[in-house]
Amino acid sequence: MTDETTSKALGDTINALGTSDFAPALYHWLQGNCAIDNITIIAFFQDRKPEVFFSHTNVRRVFERLESEYVRGAYLLDPAHALHLNDANEDLYRYKDIAPDHFQRTEFFAAYYGRTTLVDELIYFVQPADGVSVTICIGRDASSKRKFSTKAIAQARALAPIVTALSKQQWHDLQSTKTTSSEPVPETLRERLVAEKDIALSPRQSEIAFMILKGHSSVSIGLTLGISPQTVKVIRKQLYKKCMISSQAELFSLLTPYLLGK
Repeated sequence: MTDETTSKALGDTINALGTSDFAPALYHWLQGNCAIDNITIIAFFQDRKPEVFFSHTNVRRVFERLESEYVRGAYLLDPAHALHLNDANEDLYRYKDIAPDHFQRTEFFAAYYGRTTLVDELIYFVQPADGVSVTICIGRDASSKRKFSTKAIAQARALAPIVTALSKQQWHDLQSTKTTSSEPVPETLRERLVAEKDIALSPRQSEIAFMILKGHSSVSIGLTLGISPQTVKVIRKQLYKKCMISSQAELFSLLTPYLLGK
């Protein structure tokens, strides 16, 4: 876009505030500034599943499982959701920088994220209301097959204050009955495993099981929980023994149905 066209696109976005035209207008403005292939805008809440406000892509596979799997529960393994749980600062984040160290080795990456054709993704993280976060994810996929350059990331980052201000204005009236961060998934997994599989995990074992699914290595888990990597390995071995499994793939198969609410 030329400077004049970009300014007009920004003006159109401002004029669309408070209407259903806002998200498409925001995409058009961002696309002109950052040469993006796709966008998805998702709201996370403390008291319910996320809502997809807008998505656009020219490659069908990018979002083909967005409603059927991601919103139903796969989002719990997404690093973008961790920004919400961790009450992160409003900013622009690169997906690969916030993902756990072994994320690309996870079954979630292979079964879900790896199928999207996404090659790079940037996330504008905004908190328009208490207990509510909105992520505006802009990506590169099979359309271009190009990662964001250092220059493109700098351009996207320069837009962050504008994206944040506009998003907070657009979605300021979103509400969540719970306003404090929480991570109930490990306890839910523990309860369902006892009830349905007669597998009695300790709170620590269920916590580590969930972190493994999200892509944390033993070192990363140890740093997060304040225990040694060797202790993590011992707990992991005990966990696998109780579940009568021997691999992360088997752990994923065992626990995924509970994440998806089945």
